[in-house]
Amino acid sequence: MTTWLAGMRVTAARLNDHSVEETADTGAVAATGWTISSFEGRRVSGVTTVNVLVTRTGADVAQSAADSGNIAGDPTACTLPVGWRPPSTANGNYGNGTVDGEYSINTAGVVTLRSISGASGIVTGTNARICCAWI
Repeated sequence: MTTWLAGMRVTAARLNDHSVEETADTGAVAATGWTISSFEGRRVSGVTTVNVLVTRTGADVAQSAADSGNIAGDPTACTLPVGWRPPSTANGNYGNGTVDGEYSINTAGVVTLRSISGASGIVTGTNARICCAWI
């Protein structure tokens, strides 16, 4: 049984016709203090993948306390476009080659950074790659 959530589109993939392939490269919206460097959504054989590269334009994102791994306020990085949002909250790891951490994407497509590693944090002008997949 399919559960329909606010913002979901009726698509062949959601109607279990997994023969339809779909791609997107626009529609992600950056949160304050971020820009979208690239967005790619792909749906093949019922598997949806989303890749977003966000660049920090605001103040540095750092640990709330030394060696804690926590980020004060769990900042929002971006929102995924309608049709490219997970059916339930998805969690994963983001990174930029130097710093990484955990993120979550809710059913409204809001990407929230939940933790961070490394004392340097995400400094202004650097990227974070967020990748997620679901069936």
